[in-house]
Amino acid sequence: MLRLLQFFRPYRRLLSFAIVCNLLMSVFMVLSIPVLQPFLRILFVEEAAAPAPAEPATGAIGAEFQVWINGIFLQLIADYGRQQALLIVCAVLVLVFLGKNLFRYLSLYFLAPVRNSIVRDFRQKLVGKMLDLPLAYYSDERKGDLMSRFSSDVAEIEWSIMGVMEAVVREPVVILGSLGFMLWISPPLTLFVFVLIAFTMLIIGGIGRALRKQSGEAQERLGTVISIVEETLGGLRIIKGFNAEKYQSGRFARENDAYARKMTQIYRRRDIASPLSEFLGIAVVAVLLWYGSSLVFSKTMSGDTFLVFLFAFYNVIDPAKAFSAAIYSIRKGQGALERVEAVLNAESDIKETANAVALNGKFEQAIEFRNVHFSYKNASRPALEAINVRLEHGKMLALVGASGAGKSTMADLLPRFYDVEKGAILLDGRDIRDIKIRDLRDLMGIVSQEAILFNDSVRNNIAFGNANAGMAEIEAAAKAANAHEFIMQLPEAYETNIGDRGSKLSGGQRQRLTIARALLKNPPILILDEATSALDSESEQLVQAALDRLLVNRTAIVIAHRLSTVQHADHIAVLDSGRIAEYGTHETLMQTGKIYPKLVELQAL
Repeated sequence: MLRLLQFFRPYRRLLSFAIVCNLLMSVFMVLSIPVLQPFLRILFVEEAAAPAPAEPATGAIGAEFQVWINGIFLQLIADYGRQQALLIVCAVLVLVFLGKNLFRYLSLYFLAPVRNSIVRDFRQKLVGKMLDLPLAYYSDERKGDLMSRFSSDVAEIEWSIMGVMEAVVREPVVILGSLGFMLWISPPLTLFVFVLIAFTMLIIGGIGRALRKQSGEAQERLGTVISIVEETLGGLRIIKGFNAEKYQSGRFARENDAYARKMTQIYRRRDIASPLSEFLGIAVVAVLLWYGSSLVFSKTMSGDTFLVFLFAFYNVIDPAKAFSAAIYSIRKGQGALERVEAVLNAESDIKETANAVALNGKFEQAIEFRNVHFSYKNASRPALEAINVRLEHGKMLALVGASGAGKSTMADLLPRFYDVEKGAILLDGRDIRDIKIRDLRDLMGIVSQEAILFNDSVRNNIAFGNANAGMAEIEAAAKAANAHEFIMQLPEAYETNIGDRGSKLSGGQRQRLTIARALLKNPPILILDEATSALDSESEQLVQAALDRLLVNRTAIVIAHRLSTVQHADHIAVLDSGRIAEYGTHETLMQTGKIYPKLVELQAL
């Protein structure tokens, strides 16, 4: 509970108002108990008869209370008459319940922005953390599970916030106030209530502890279900093409059934709390009715006092049930909080040193891979070993080799998507780990084989990461990328929404937008993962022409799948099993190399 309370700190002012209103509501709720006594007394006592109190035993608090309240009733009837006195009591009763419900609404009024702001803060922190975590983190996590933490887990935390307010502020005041009144009237009768509450809390506490564990397991199951849905939507073309609908449906059904079974367990365990507490309450009420009636019959307690005591007892039972439900919400929320905090507290391997330097867009000399080694987590062999390459400013390095040779890994190390395990990557003689990450990445533009676009307008996709770009600059970049012509044919030109991942565009059109995005950024260093390998001949020519403009006067690392596109590169590194097997120009490698000529020959067939 304390872990949840810390998130209220930024909203202390609104929370204070909510707490005060909750306390006042609780006070009015407790006041409604003794206010009922005059109504019952006036209603049931004959006007001519003096409501003589029972002879109190020495020190009997309940009897003393009856003597005191009888005096008030007699005076009220004497001054106003029975009918008028009853009207006054009814008016007071209405005002008390008006105050109770008014402050109940005000407490919720002030709490609404608090709960929504805390949920907003959680989601903002989660997104910020997800953007901050390195790519290596996501290789071990399911995307759907992360989405589950972002949605359903945060929703559970929201309900826990309400539970905290009920469990910490409102219900304890009502319960303690009601018990105090009951204790004042009759300590023996109150003892039964203490027994009930202690027993109920013992049972509910055990249920809550089990629910916390099961809630975490259920959220993990939900994450798996969402992951399968996400994979299904993303792979519909393949699923339908391979007639795998039945397989995918069965896979989803297994996880969905497991989640349903887990939630059934949770609901059954949760739902037993309220009936159990109600049954225990009725059992104690039966005992109270039997024992209390004996007090009434023996003239130790008046009938109306006993009825008020029962009303006070009801005011304990209902808040106690609400309190147990709040404890359940808090337990369930703690399980969700642990899953959210697992992301928020995840350590990032890509860290910026305290004395990291800013580059301010300057790159003047060379990029150097110096004895670089790197392995992916749980991999059977290193992805890169003893990589030594120097790339001068304004030159192009082409990385070629079979799939899995380490080309993409080498390119990913430069912008620090991953960090080297051994050796160093130097930029103008400085280790990139000693450079501010933002400054390092500001130097680079990336065009990948898969065109990564967003469900937004053409304009915003081109200006992505460069929000201050003017329309003239965006159009100039689109023209240089051979994209302006097709953009102007779209329904709303540059304001046209391109759909999820650019689904409304062809492959060549999507790729030209990514090139326009890189051109607009105008970076000194380019990382190209062969942008033309998946295109038809006409689109390839348009994209290649755009790439040629993009490469002018820039330092470039090009991952080459089609070797014909990199024959004019200044340096070609042939990677084989994570090592540089051959290095040189196209002409040199064709004469002296062994692997490179074979790759060229295979592509020429």
